Amino acid sequence: MNTPESVTELLQAWGHGDQDAGRRLVPLVYKDLRRRAASFLRRESPGHILQPTALVHETYLRMVDQKVDWRNRSQFFGVASQMMRRILVDHARGRHAAKRHGMHVALDEGLRLPQRHIDLVRLDDALTELAALDARQARIVELRFFGGLTFEEVAEMLGVSTATVKRDWAAARAWLFARLEES
Repeated sequence: MNTPESVTELLQAWGHGDQDAGRRLVPLVYKDLRRRAASFLRRESPGHILQPTALVHETYLRMVDQKVDWRNRSQFFGVASQMMRRILVDHARGRHAAKRHGMHVALDEGLRLPQRHIDLVRLDDALTELAALDARQARIVELRFFGGLTFEEVAEMLGVSTATVKRDWAAARAWLFARLEES
C-alpha cells in the first residue's frame, strides 16, 4: 500500500541498511518522482533533450549512495528535489558551455515572474545568493519549484508552520523577481 506511513517505514529501514526495503520503496515513489520531473521538464524551452525518466533515474542513482537518516516521505522528496536541481543545473551549465547560452525553463505560476522562460543557470545563481541571505527561503523555492512539494509538505519537512512557508515563499518570489530582473 502506498501510504505516507508505508513509504516512511521503508525509507527508515533502507536508511538502516535494509536493501530489500530500498527495492520495495522504488515502485512506491517512482511514479511520484516521475510526475514531479515531468512537471518541471514541461516548463523547459523547446529542444531540451533530458527526459523525465532519465532525470528520475539520475536522481535515484545519486540518492542510492547517500547515507541519510530518513525521517519521512517529505524529507525524501526534499532530497530528491535537491538532486534534481543539481542535475538540471549541471546539465544547463554543460549546455551553456557548449552553446554559449543557458538552458531556459518556463516558470510555473507559483513563481509568477513575468518572463515566459528563464535561464536555469541564472536562477541557480540567484538561489545561491538567496541562500546566503535566507537559507530557509532558498530551500522553500528549491522544494516548491524543483521538487513540486506542496506548502504542507515543505512545512512538514522544514518543521515550520504552513503560514511561515507561504510567507517565506512570497518573500523569496519577490526577491527572485527583483534579482532576475537586474540581470
